[in-house]
Amino acid sequence: MAQRFSRRSFVLASIAATAAPAFIRSARADEPIRLRCSLDTAPSHLRNVSIKDYLGKVEAASGGKIKAELFESGQLYPDLEVGKALIQGQVEMAAPGSWTITGIVSDADCFQLPVLYGQPIELIHRVIDGKPGQYLNGQIQQKLRSHVIGPYLDLGFQNWYSANKPVASLDDLKGMKIRNSGGAGQAWRARFLGAIPNTTAWPNVPLALSQGTFDGLVSSNESLVSAKLWDSGVKFALEDHQFTAEYIPLLSQAFWDKLPPDLQKMMTDIWAQNIPAYRANMAAAQTKARATLEEHGVKFTDPTPEQSAAARKRMMVEQDQLAKDIKIAPEMVKLIMAEAGSGS
Repeated sequence: MAQRFSRRSFVLASIAATAAPAFIRSARADEPIRLRCSLDTAPSHLRNVSIKDYLGKVEAASGGKIKAELFESGQLYPDLEVGKALIQGQVEMAAPGSWTITGIVSDADCFQLPVLYGQPIELIHRVIDGKPGQYLNGQIQQKLRSHVIGPYLDLGFQNWYSANKPVASLDDLKGMKIRNSGGAGQAWRARFLGAIPNTTAWPNVPLALSQGTFDGLVSSNESLVSAKLWDSGVKFALEDHQFTAEYIPLLSQAFWDKLPPDLQKMMTDIWAQNIPAYRANMAAAQTKARATLEEHGVKFTDPTPEQSAAARKRMMVEQDQLAKDIKIAPEMVKLIMAEAGSGS
C-alpha cells in the first residue's frame, strides 16, 4: 500500500514538474512587453511631447501587450550615451539628435555637408526620407544595433546668434569666437567663414556668454528662448538655416526582433501617421520662438535665397575634403548630391 502511494506521488510530482515550465511560459506570455524610452530633454520640450504622444498611442493600440515607460531629463542616459545603452540592451527606445551619435555612426554628420547649407526644409525631408536616409538607417542598424522606426523628427534650423556685434551677413562672423554644440562639421564652417570655433556645454552657455567667453553661438530660436539668452546678452541673429538638427527615433534591435509582425507593423504605422503633425509642431515652435526673441529686442537678418546659394557655392569647393575629414562615406555623399542637385 505504501509502495503504491509512493509510486502515485512520484507520478503526480512528475506531471506537476513537467507542467510547471509550460505554466510559467504562459504567464510570461501574458505579461506586457516592457518599453523603456530615454530622453535627456525636459518634459516641456516638443521632442518629449511628441514621443509621449506616440508611446500613448502605441500602448492603446497594443491592447496592453506593450507597456511604455518614458524617462525624461536624462534620468536614464544623456543622448551622448544612449547609443551605447541601445547597443547593450539597457534601454528599448531613444530619439537622439543625429549629432550625438556621430562618434559611432559617422555618416550621421552628413547634415553638415555644404550642399545642404541654407536649403529649404522640403529638400532636407527629401534627403532624410529618401535614399540617403535609407543608407544612414542601414548604418545605424549595423553599428547601433537599432531599428529606425520611421522618418526623423526635426528639431529645426540652426543659425548664428551674436551678443554684441551685429551679424547682417556671413562676412560679419570674421574674428568672432563662436560656440557650437560640437562636431567637426560645425567647427569647419566657423573656420571657413573666418570665425573661431568654441565648444561649451549647453548648461554653461548663459554664464559663459554673459562673461564674454565667446561672442556668439550656433543654435536654434527655440533653444535660445528655452535658456532666455537675451538675458545673457544676445542681440543679433543671422537666420541662415545653415543645417537642420534631426532627432532619430530608434528601437533596440533586440526589442524589435522580439515583437511579432503585427506589433512591428502597428508601431511603424503609428509613427508614419503622426510624424507630419510632429514635424509641423516643431516648425511652429521655432517660428513662435523667433517672435519671442524679437519681442526681447533680438534683431534678425534673413539672407536672400540668392545669398544663400552664393555662400553654398563657395563652401562646396571644400565639400570633398570635409567629407573625408568627418568620415562621411563616399556613397552617402553621392546619394545626397543626387537628391540635392549641385547645391547652386
